[in-house]
Amino acid sequence: MASCANSNTTDEYQNILMMRHGDRIDKINPLWLDTASRPWDPPLVQDGLVRAFQTGQRIRSQIQFPIHRVFVSPFIRCVQTALEVIAALSAVDLNPHATSSKDVISIDKSKLKVSIEFGLSEMLNSMAIMPEVAPKDGKFDFKISDLEAMFPEGMVDHDVDPVYKEMPQWGETVEECTERFLGLVKALADKYPLENLLLVTHGEGVRTTFATYKDVDTYDVEYCACAELRRKVSSQDGSTKAGGFEVMTSLGEVGIKYHSLTTTADK
Repeated sequence: MASCANSNTTDEYQNILMMRHGDRIDKINPLWLDTASRPWDPPLVQDGLVRAFQTGQRIRSQIQFPIHRVFVSPFIRCVQTALEVIAALSAVDLNPHATSSKDVISIDKSKLKVSIEFGLSEMLNSMAIMPEVAPKDGKFDFKISDLEAMFPEGMVDHDVDPVYKEMPQWGETVEECTERFLGLVKALADKYPLENLLLVTHGEGVRTTFATYKDVDTYDVEYCACAELRRKVSSQDGSTKAGGFEVMTSLGEVGIKYHSLTTTADK
């Protein structure tokens, strides 16, 4: 985190990256749904794994701050995306020709901590998940311990108390989903005010966050698109005070298409 100080107060910037998952199999091969045991939880295709890893490489080479914590939606496509990004961020002597985590020989497990966060889940309504695909009983049945076991040993922070202790309820409205994502970003940022966070989520989460803080109409969020936010955090006498978020442009517009609400010009 960048900082500047006087005799009494230290000002730092907290950075938040909101990232969409990679390419999901059901959008590439619709026939996958016919035999899937969990049709509402599609994994990534190989191109999605590569895209996620390359995004992690770009984050590592372009941003001027470390990522301290990664929070991940429990959907498998987000977990797989996070695994690839973490491999790129934590690789020791990263091979510039590497294309996925399989090409990473060694990682530094002290680089960051990882946690599953239910609040980063997909928008839970028929606009995001087809009713014929969604679980009939409304229960998404995520086995968090199994998902956590997919990450490198020692990287999962088991002491983290999640903001959302369980999945959002099926049938939430777009407005409720927007409130969930915006509230979650602030809650996580406030919980770790002196740390930079990467939140791996779904298109709606990136769209909502980017559109709100940049005050634009977002109409497309590509796979692995990132919304980059920053806010000033002041520390004095053991207490912290945070300002409002602003959208940064170095990564914030990559893969996100929008219209300005003031000029309606296509950015």
